Amino acid sequence: MAPAVLVQNLQKRYGSVEAVKDVSFQIEPGEIFGLLGPNGAGKTTTLRILCTLSAPDAGRVEVSGISVVDNPRVARQCLGYVAQEVALDKILTGRELLQLQAALYHLPSAAAKERINQVLSLLNLEEWADIRTGNYSGGLRKRIDLAAGLLHAPDVLVLDEPTVGLDIESRFIVWNFLRQLRASGTTVLITSHYLEEIDALADQVAIIDRGLVIAAGTPTQLKDKIGGDRVTLRIREFSPIEEANKAKDLLQSLPFVQEVIINSDQGNSLNLVVAPQNDALSAIQQSMNLAGLPTFGIAQSRPSLDDVYLAATGRTLMDAELAAAGTRDPKAERKRNMK
Repeated sequence: MAPAVLVQNLQKRYGSVEAVKDVSFQIEPGEIFGLLGPNGAGKTTTLRILCTLSAPDAGRVEVSGISVVDNPRVARQCLGYVAQEVALDKILTGRELLQLQAALYHLPSAAAKERINQVLSLLNLEEWADIRTGNYSGGLRKRIDLAAGLLHAPDVLVLDEPTVGLDIESRFIVWNFLRQLRASGTTVLITSHYLEEIDALADQVAIIDRGLVIAAGTPTQLKDKIGGDRVTLRIREFSPIEEANKAKDLLQSLPFVQEVIINSDQGNSLNLVVAPQNDALSAIQQSMNLAGLPTFGIAQSRPSLDDVYLAATGRTLMDAELAAAGTRDPKAERKRNMK
């Protein structure tokens, strides 16, 4: 059986900008696959190429064994795409919107009516079906958008940030819906800024940074590679790099410490990977005290997908998002911290 999605050595350039340098991953039928990475990492470009909205410069992209480059019209029949921004005609009811979508897919009238009723039921939208979408809440707008993407029963549903901006209750409704889709055999490709969302839903994960896949596997496999618990240590709220390096050399000598990373985007805090043990924090604090180094804050936790990203790049996903958005200048902050 062909993979539901196959991406090999994908490349895309916009002028002098390499949006996608070399991205490869494979999704098996019936999986939920999570694509993680900050803004500007190449996620949306990859999705647009997969959904035939943009042409790659190089590489191979297939959906259910069909090349999206050579046979885009056939590939589209296997794809459902729900963009991050919900675009609805506010004067149409939910049912009218789906009827319009069905006409665009050239679904026969009888089949369209039956399928519209199915997706409305699947997303618990029956009582809202004949109300104008302009009166919908954010959660209802996202759910009717999902219904439109599912209307033609695609093999692969591609979701770009499906729960961004939704309240907790609406997010859980979408989560349960995606689990139902997986159980029915639909393949789901999802991008999300919510690490816990990918951790909870995804069977496989690929993390993209600066146009490259930097880590891939199941969430458990990726977190297990960290090799122990995570300890976050702040010497001061903003520490000089010399002091952070001194603490790093000290902590690396402790027998239970496996790795130390200085996170310059967060005031030169230190992120440690330690062998799980009950007295790790007290042993670290004692060593710091003996060396005459203060401890502004310290915490221990189990590894997360953000720790995987940190281990691969030296910064958290949130820091990468802030840098991409231009709200934080890591170089300028490092200079301030060194004064």
